[in-house]
Amino acid sequence: MAIQFSEQRGRKKKRLGDILISEGVITEEQLEEALSRQKVMGKKLGAVLVELNITTEDDIVTALQRQLALDRVKLSEIKIPEEILKLVREDVLRKNTLIPFAFSIENMNVLRVAMADPLDIVATDDLAILTNFQIEPVIATSRDIVKAIDRYFGNSEAMKVAEQFAKERKEKKEEKRKEEEVENLDVSNAPIVQLVNKIIEQAARKRSSDIHIEALEDRVRVRYRIDGVLKQEMQYDIELLNAIVARVKIIGGMDISEKRKPQDGRITSVVDGIEYDIRVSVLPTVFGEKIVMRLTQKKALNRDKKDLGLAPDELVQFDRILSHPHGIILVTGPTGSGKSTTLYTALSELNTEDVNIITVEDPVEANIDGINQVQVNNKADMTFANALRSILRQDPDIIMIGEIRDNETAEIAVKASITGHLVVSTLHTNSSASTITRLEDMGIEPYLIADSVVGVIAQRLVRRLCPKCKKSRMADITELEALGMGPDEKAVIYEPVGCHMCNNTGYYGRIGVYEIMEVTPALKDIISRHGNADEINKVALSQGMKTLRSSAGRYVLSGVTSIAEMKRIAFE
Repeated sequence: MAIQFSEQRGRKKKRLGDILISEGVITEEQLEEALSRQKVMGKKLGAVLVELNITTEDDIVTALQRQLALDRVKLSEIKIPEEILKLVREDVLRKNTLIPFAFSIENMNVLRVAMADPLDIVATDDLAILTNFQIEPVIATSRDIVKAIDRYFGNSEAMKVAEQFAKERKEKKEEKRKEEEVENLDVSNAPIVQLVNKIIEQAARKRSSDIHIEALEDRVRVRYRIDGVLKQEMQYDIELLNAIVARVKIIGGMDISEKRKPQDGRITSVVDGIEYDIRVSVLPTVFGEKIVMRLTQKKALNRDKKDLGLAPDELVQFDRILSHPHGIILVTGPTGSGKSTTLYTALSELNTEDVNIITVEDPVEANIDGINQVQVNNKADMTFANALRSILRQDPDIIMIGEIRDNETAEIAVKASITGHLVVSTLHTNSSASTITRLEDMGIEPYLIADSVVGVIAQRLVRRLCPKCKKSRMADITELEALGMGPDEKAVIYEPVGCHMCNNTGYYGRIGVYEIMEVTPALKDIISRHGNADEINKVALSQGMKTLRSSAGRYVLSGVTSIAEMKRIAFE
């Protein structure tokens, strides 16, 4: 076997630390700090530098690419052939953070391998011996490589763990086994612990917002909600249900002996260096307990307002509403429409040293530095209303209420806004105009609503079309009508197709669609005169408000989303 290692051997003479210093990515002092921490952490230097927030994976990869003159690959954009995936075992790929992805076009004896550390000559040598091919290193971020390994091997690994546990379970049916099992659940290398960890890790890497673990008659079904749509990912033997539920209850801080009542819990998990806050709900059903876990990235809620999906003119409106010194700002929409993200973004904008911001939430979804956050606790009689009364004695400038749910909370919010506070909150309504009438239904006098509300933001999330596989075509007459265009006009629209990058859904990621209603003097007048939602909407439109439908239509015409998504969120 004539394998040429001379190029790789030459590459070994360079060290990562020296390369990063010469490229100006880190300083010598930072390298010394990382090297001393590396001895304690027992990780590769690159991983230590990223964990210490000294640099990022992308900066390391860019520096290596320039110094070593290697290609760079984005694995999410390519499909790895089956014959290449069979060359190396999954455990070897994970251990060395690498994955072969193609044969060289010039020489079929050369295997192109995506590596997080192309300076690792030992891994390169081992791979050459294992595969019987010459190895050509190509640079990729470790996160991209781990995601690719998960995509091609993740389910099979989880299935092996599940089968192993099911086999153990069936072999030992004695009654006392249950007690021993509960005691052993917390052992880090126990099969069920690995299985639950895998379910959470894969959900995070696939951008899931929710994990559903459901008890069916003869099996356990696991589904992930990705970009707002549920998709089945795996299923296991029903024998595993009790163990999965027990494990989730333990890490979620719930009572594992209580199986007849619904329970709520909370888990904090770190996947690929990103911290996730996971809210857990357990509900007894006919065939056993169902688990739903909602995943939230701690940093994802604290976004820049430019990343919300607001158009330039909407950004101006957003800033104008936030500049009010007092009044109520309401964000409305159904569950899962991104209201919390918009609220937290607004708070981050307002969060300066000279203001006192207090929030009342159920639950507190993300911690923001410099803001006082209060968790609702009904058992301790800490309701939204009671918490608000106490907060008003804490000299607040800005108050955030997680949700206005009842008359009592609405009244306190209105009084607080009129007495000089800025109040931001959410409501579950379908449009900006119907938000005003909802407050009336809660018993708030129209003149008080007109005096207190300064702006309403109704929002939805639409799925973005996958940039790799979306297909263009001309819109037909009914679609032109839906877009508010004449039958003689022409418009190019895009529709989903499906490829490996978007998991054959045709969509990748989501973006916000907004309907922003500033409460102008003309609107104040109609609100105080008991105007209904249609009248309020008519006046708002005449003053330049864009509806959810027209905002979504703009995304359809620019190729960001499909007409089917527009119709899904804008039903008027």
